[in-house]
Amino acid sequence: MKQKELTDLSLEELWQLFPIVLTPHQDCWSDWYNEEAEMLQREIPEIKRIGHIGSTAVKGIWAKPTIDMLVEVGKEEQLASFKDRIKKCGYISMAERENRLDFNKGYTLQGFAERVFHLHLRYAGDNDELYFRDYIQKDATAAKEYERLKLDLWKQYEHDRDAYTLHKSDFIKHYTEQGKRLFPDRYK
Repeated sequence: MKQKELTDLSLEELWQLFPIVLTPHQDCWSDWYNEEAEMLQREIPEIKRIGHIGSTAVKGIWAKPTIDMLVEVGKEEQLASFKDRIKKCGYISMAERENRLDFNKGYTLQGFAERVFHLHLRYAGDNDELYFRDYIQKDATAAKEYERLKLDLWKQYEHDRDAYTLHKSDFIKHYTEQGKRLFPDRYK
């Protein structure tokens, strides 16, 4: 009999196995990001920029203990050509769109591993998350508002990642635009 794999699970089964979990900020997250980013840069030298995004990149706020990374490559590249090399780095391909590939690492049939990563592969310039991160890092009031929003949504959507993400989208869009105004040419 074939051993069950994560890709065999339904979305509902995945949401049960991998619920939304929030924890206070941990200083080790930046070290985990740095170690993973260094390994990825070694294995995939075509990377133009790699950035630590998401709440784990913001000191002092609660976050899902998942290191989100935005990986940008040149527009002349074919994103699909990176898929096998990223998988060799321990990642599972989770979503594919024409201009975006998403990967996870640290998801097991027993639940989350100690270190969990999301890798968002994009073309250079498709990087709104960097503006959001920079604004939230700069504005402590906005960071605390974001933390409060996430804590309010946590238990209600613990087993529904799509709804949890959807309910944060207006907030994220607003502060991304603020970041683009404050740092207009930072990531062009």
